[in-house]
Amino acid sequence: MVKTVDNLKPGETGIVKKHRVKGALGKHLREMGLVNGTPIKLERKAPLGYPLEIRIQGFSLALRKEEAESIELE
Repeated sequence: MVKTVDNLKPGETGIVKKHRVKGALGKHLREMGLVNGTPIKLERKAPLGYPLEIRIQGFSLALRKEEAESIELE
């Protein structure tokens, strides 16, 4: 089974293996540091599960369900 950001529980960490976010959003995420080998931490999830907040490179980032499911972790 492939582990994704969506599978993390609040407080858990992971290392980005790759992401499948395409287009301008994918480029924007790479520019913000979401690249292979980057450690991330799931800070919290909204009451219904989405959006979720991750901590990456010293800042927080909110992700939608589709984006969280597209980021694979080691």
